[in-house]
Amino acid sequence: MKLWRPDQAVQGPRRATDADLPALNKIFSDAFTDRYRRDGLVGVRVPPLNPLIWRYALEDAGDGAMVWTDEDGKLIAFNIAHASGLEGWMGPLAVRPDRQGLGLGKAVVQSAIEWLKEKGVTTLGLETMPRTVENIGFYSRLGFEPGFLTVTLTCDLTPNTRILRPKFVRLSELPTGERKAALTRCRDRLQQSAPGRDFTREHELTAELNIGDTVIIEDEGIRAFALWHSAPLAESRPMEELRVLKLFADGPESFSNLMGVLETCAQSLRVRRVAVRCQTAYTPAYRELLERGYRVRWTDLRMTIAGFPESALPEGETVFSNWEI
Repeated sequence: MKLWRPDQAVQGPRRATDADLPALNKIFSDAFTDRYRRDGLVGVRVPPLNPLIWRYALEDAGDGAMVWTDEDGKLIAFNIAHASGLEGWMGPLAVRPDRQGLGLGKAVVQSAIEWLKEKGVTTLGLETMPRTVENIGFYSRLGFEPGFLTVTLTCDLTPNTRILRPKFVRLSELPTGERKAALTRCRDRLQQSAPGRDFTREHELTAELNIGDTVIIEDEGIRAFALWHSAPLAESRPMEELRVLKLFADGPESFSNLMGVLETCAQSLRVRRVAVRCQTAYTPAYRELLERGYRVRWTDLRMTIAGFPESALPEGETVFSNWEI
């Protein structure tokens, strides 16, 4: 694999380890705070990530968790590239603010592109803030094309919220011997509609790290499932929301039922908010969320490399695949 290096003083990429977590968090916080400041959001300070969320991201990425160091061995950049079967994406990624503008950003992105292509992915993408024209232009010059938005919607539940409670199972409540079989059924059903996509590793890591769970609705086969995290996203914050990372539903009714299940899980955890990152390719799902009382909180622009687009699903089906951690 050809690895891009902007100059000889930069070393890397190498695989990130747990020992890199403090430096990763510092660059993450400083770089994204600086990005918001340059976009005019002067009062925004991006907090460091929960170390458990970092471990989830690094273990999920494996050799795709890349870091670069300077002449003194200090971290100056990172890119966390993930391959969920044939779906490849990168993020988060950042360059230390004092080393930006020197060509390192191109090296960071290009190395991840090459690694993902070697993994054989057929979808290769990332997400960036749609208001950040500088980022969109930068990624476009590297071969990325703009696609749909990913809209983050949240719903604040109350004790009076009426929730539909269809029959479902939580992966964590299944006997150990049945968990693998349940995930296999989920993978097989997903691949019927989206050949090559495989979220099994994300399900397994979430269970191993105890940062969330998977819910499954079955009725003569898998009708819907969702992977969610409840561990705080930011360091030293309390548990405050249930975040949906991966979701499949075979039709509008199954999607509605699945949202009821997720809201039920949030209430059982005494978490008042459910957060869903909805890709706007799925208009019926988006309308369902609005009708359930979900409100738009944030948007990201989904971009894919030319020749590596997202695959279309059968009409009426929904797959949300979060390209963020």
